[in-house]
Amino acid sequence: MSAVYLYDDARARTFEPFALTRPAGELRAGALLVRERWARALGAAVSGHIGAPVLAGFAEAGSAPLVGSVTIPAGSWIANARFAPALHRAPTCDLLHADGRVAAVRIERDLQSDALGDGSLGLDSFALKSGSPAQVDGWWMDEVWDYVRHLTTMLEADLPILGASMPKGLPRGAIGVGEHPVFVAEGAAVEPSVCFDTTAGPILLCAGSQVQAFTRLVGPLYVGEHSILSTDRIAASSIGDTCKVHGELNNAIFIGHSNKGHDGFIGHSMLGRWVNLGAGTITSNLKNTYGTVQLWTPDGVRETGMQFLGTMFGDHAKTGIGTRLTTGCVLGAGANVFGDQMPPKVVAPFAWGESGEFETYHVDKFLQVAERMMARRHVTMADTMRTQLARAHERRWSVEP
Repeated sequence: MSAVYLYDDARARTFEPFALTRPAGELRAGALLVRERWARALGAAVSGHIGAPVLAGFAEAGSAPLVGSVTIPAGSWIANARFAPALHRAPTCDLLHADGRVAAVRIERDLQSDALGDGSLGLDSFALKSGSPAQVDGWWMDEVWDYVRHLTTMLEADLPILGASMPKGLPRGAIGVGEHPVFVAEGAAVEPSVCFDTTAGPILLCAGSQVQAFTRLVGPLYVGEHSILSTDRIAASSIGDTCKVHGELNNAIFIGHSNKGHDGFIGHSMLGRWVNLGAGTITSNLKNTYGTVQLWTPDGVRETGMQFLGTMFGDHAKTGIGTRLTTGCVLGAGANVFGDQMPPKVVAPFAWGESGEFETYHVDKFLQVAERMMARRHVTMADTMRTQLARAHERRWSVEP
């Protein structure tokens, strides 16, 4: 069995507010993490991520580590972490193309990982001696907002495949609308009077998930293990493991272990891990001019071409009660925003405060709060992760001109 390594190229390393604290392979694309998608496509677990040095020590349950200066053995796969393959097995081949670009290559000789150190080298550099390519289905993430752009299309493709081995049909006492299937894993709990609206796509609930009475679920929708959904309309979203969702949710991605435990609206947004949204947090996902949305990136404010786009929440970001977020907002990793005024369109990592009065969150205080939040979910912060987050704090980016 060949080893698989996921490569964060130079473009992936600009995918803020996530790139400071996690490899692109640990982002959620469609129903699954990119790492999980590549493992299914290639039939082998991912051995490691090749990414920016700031991520050294990255550690989460089930994740692959960031490799340092190592020798990657001949016969290993190197896959672009910005490509999210479809969930069926890829063709048997040593070179995989998608839309005319190299998505993955099996290297013919040992490779020093340092050769990919700064992300500038393309996988086409290894493709010349790998024979004729086979085509692999999937989606390229050329920009950080593409995870939201492609979400519903990916869910429509993913859910019938993931649900093929699950019980199919409405739980007892549920209300059904629409013709697409409902997949409810053994061990999921659905209270009476939950409405499953599958008019626009299927719905899948993983083992251990819970849906409380009077919640309206609208497909395509994926709910990960041990996540809890309670009341209001939860639509067209991908919710990772161990999340809490209350209130209105539409076209949103929860990477995992994040809380929206109260009323408020989150739309066309992406939440990293360990995000906590205060009661009444509201994202704007549509400009009142109905024009396309611009988003801050490390290369400046960029035109997304999307009419609907809400907020990108970095890992460990938090909002206070009643926080209102403007269309196309970016909250950096570890940012903690509150107050009566709407925050600016971009808040730097580890910023603490309200609009016009942000200070830098002291690293020791940040880590203390992060450990407390994780402990509530029975997760202990590894020493390597503590070091990695401290390094991210030290190398945080700024929004100052």
